[in-house]
Amino acid sequence: QVQLVESGGGLVQPGGSLRLSCAASGFPFSYYSMSWYRQIPGKARELVAYITNTGNNARYSDSVRARFTISRDNAKNIGYLQMNSLKPEDTAVYYCKVSSNNTRDYWGQGTQVTVSS
Repeated sequence: QVQLVESGGGLVQPGGSLRLSCAASGFPFSYYSMSWYRQIPGKARELVAYITNTGNNARYSDSVRARFTISRDNAKNIGYLQMNSLKPEDTAVYYCKVSSNNTRDYWGQGTQVTVSS
């Protein structure tokens, strides 16, 4: 069965770092682009970062550019989001999503990131 499992979230102080992981199984991960989204309480879910299926290109939202890095290891079927210089406004549930042409998207269940003193 198809699974996307996020991990690596937690509580971190402002200025700290976390690395989120998205472990994929049950489908050809390398054929799918991957995105990280986040949802802040009271706000709509927003796209944070995107990476192509091969990992050769990536895009970021303005709010995280220069602080976050999206990457993937297709040999291990794992995607990552490295988050540095974290701010309280980064607090959210972070979701992994994969997409491919002419097929449905798959979403993980999310992992909580809390940035607070």
